[in-house]
Amino acid sequence: MFGDLRRFDSGLDVPFHWLQQWLEQGHPFTAAREAADIRALARDSFPSINVGRTDEAVHVYLFVPGVDPSALEISVQGNLLTVSGKREHKNGNGESATHYRQERLLGEFRRSISLPEGIDVERAEARHRHGVCEVVLPKREELKPRRIDVEAVH
Repeated sequence: MFGDLRRFDSGLDVPFHWLQQWLEQGHPFTAAREAADIRALARDSFPSINVGRTDEAVHVYLFVPGVDPSALEISVQGNLLTVSGKREHKNGNGESATHYRQERLLGEFRRSISLPEGIDVERAEARHRHGVCEVVLPKREELKPRRIDVEAVH
């Protein structure tokens, strides 16, 4: 299901491949995790993202509880999907709340993932419901599987 996802190239060249491998294998304080694909992101990355595909489209699910849909910005450039926005906590009067303890990540966020080739960006759609934003990125028609009917000849 995720076989066609690729790593996001950060543009940084690590000259020691053994060091890069060691860092990617779980060292908690590494910038390499930020450049890795979605399966290797740090626990506190926000928002959490699931990506799947069907014959018709790539589906990206962004788990953004507490984020107003108007505060989300989703863009695609080339084969890179970028999601950014801001999550705030306000009290019942619409004022920013004072926190004595805060375990939920707040503030601005930005995530980027690479997508497979052949996405029809012009037909992309995004829907937000109950804290989950689904982005549907249809595949171009020429890349969709096509069934060829077999005609019986007598």
